[in-house]
Amino acid sequence: MVFKSRLKWIALFTLVLSIATFLQHLFMVKIPTAESVNSVVVFEDEFTSISVRKNISNEKVQGVIESLQSFQPQSYSNRSYSGNYVNDNGVFHDSHIFHENYKEMKRSFKIYVYPHNPEEPFAHALLPVDFEPGGNYASESYFKKVLMESQFITKDPNRADLFFLPFSIARLRHDRRVDVGGIPNFIRDYISNISTKYPYWNRTGGADHFYVACHSIGRSAMDKASQVKFNAIQVVCSSSYFLTGYISHKDACLPQIWPRKGEPPNLLSSKRTRLAFFAGGINSPVRQEVLAVWRNDSEIFVHSGRLKTPYGDELLQSKFCLHVKGFEVNTARIGDSLYYGCVPVIIANYHDLPFTDILNWQSFSVVVATLDIPLLKKILNGISSSEYLRLQSNVLKVRKHFQWHLSPVDYDVFYMVMYELWLRRSFVKVPFLVSNNS
Repeated sequence: MVFKSRLKWIALFTLVLSIATFLQHLFMVKIPTAESVNSVVVFEDEFTSISVRKNISNEKVQGVIESLQSFQPQSYSNRSYSGNYVNDNGVFHDSHIFHENYKEMKRSFKIYVYPHNPEEPFAHALLPVDFEPGGNYASESYFKKVLMESQFITKDPNRADLFFLPFSIARLRHDRRVDVGGIPNFIRDYISNISTKYPYWNRTGGADHFYVACHSIGRSAMDKASQVKFNAIQVVCSSSYFLTGYISHKDACLPQIWPRKGEPPNLLSSKRTRLAFFAGGINSPVRQEVLAVWRNDSEIFVHSGRLKTPYGDELLQSKFCLHVKGFEVNTARIGDSLYYGCVPVIIANYHDLPFTDILNWQSFSVVVATLDIPLLKKILNGISSSEYLRLQSNVLKVRKHFQWHLSPVDYDVFYMVMYELWLRRSFVKVPFLVSNNS
């Protein structure tokens, strides 16, 4: 009874801490004053983005440009840091701290994976795939496949810093025995099984466990397993603050990357004659507005539907590539932009960017609020040639952090995800309880 009571207090403390962290993150975002938005009336949530616009003042445009020129994003301008933690001139918040911690992570970090065998009915969703992953949600399968062959795996749970829940949401959604609607039941039963068979989940309420999912249904998959949602570390592509399930700082954003092999042609010598580019389905109010405002522009190319020209060629010809919120905040376009050396322009409010604990996104991207879509051309044209070259130079530096390899390469996306997990490990270990009857 005492042990169960202690578990309840641990779970309650974890929930309170998660809520406090989430509220703190929201309050750190700068809220525009009445004076700054007196010409714009905006209502926006995770499903709608409705705006009524009057005259947009030149002062507002100039203010946005000045904030970009100083590499101080508006939403972060109220933050204060001690020491030299933030280095706006580099791609890392602090390169020295990162590299020192990275070496320690590679040396000591250990993961225990719940064991399964090929004869099990759902082995295809619990074991790594036996092929090279591809497509829009490949990050989920890539991570598990690479992890299982890495030096981070331990078969001794006493050495483990974290425990991996190896179920694959992407594989389950295509299983007719489960289907999308049955995934929450599968996850609930899986947690019940491992918590009965093994002692590891119960000692922390799942706080030292994690799972990885890239499809957006991964979030709703936890609806019947609240301890996973509120206690475990969720490494997911969909990292919106608006939608239930994702808790910033506890959870981590997994980059959604469409795997590509080799180096793109003419990356350095390509002539980027177009200001900005976007192509994709118009499946959200934000994309509808981008299309409505810029579809006939001569400098910003916005295309809906299938392109008639190679997608990679369009990215190589553009200085800036737009990542615009669709049905979810996550798409593969950030990874595409970086792969082709194009500076990403992120138009999606209130979500975590991949590796935000490590990388200084303002050094290699431009973040534009959705209410500033009509100002997009002025904002981008307001970036000087030297500032653009600085942004693109940093894009080329961070590209390696957004690439998958079957045999991981130092600082690639696998090692970066592992570092995010290492940051979230617990320093307090709850000892296993051994029954007197055993």
